[in-house]
Amino acid sequence: MTDHSVKKIDSAAAPEGDLGQTYLVSGTSVAMRLWNESAGEAGEPHTRPYETVGYVVEGRVEVHVGDDVVTCGAGDSYLVPEGAVRHYKVLDDLVAVEATSPPARVDDRDDG
Repeated sequence: MTDHSVKKIDSAAAPEGDLGQTYLVSGTSVAMRLWNESAGEAGEPHTRPYETVGYVVEGRVEVHVGDDVVTCGAGDSYLVPEGAVRHYKVLDDLVAVEATSPPARVDDRDDG
């Protein structure tokens, strides 16, 4: 039987991940999370077992995927394929929303 109920995550109670991300709502096929990062922060190259789509609400970020680099600002969106080597460099204080499929979850130790 399919569950057709709506699900809400209260932002005050949303769990945080090891890298500072806030986990928003998560379904069976997709999950959302919120990033608030300070300028100058840069992650190490890594891979993830999910596809990531992101939307920049405020600020600017460099998205590095393999040898490709794109700079995204407010209103821009990006796609990082599943399994791709990636890292991010925050150029200006950043607020971004990402969705991952399959879902990245707070109880996964594979944050980021």
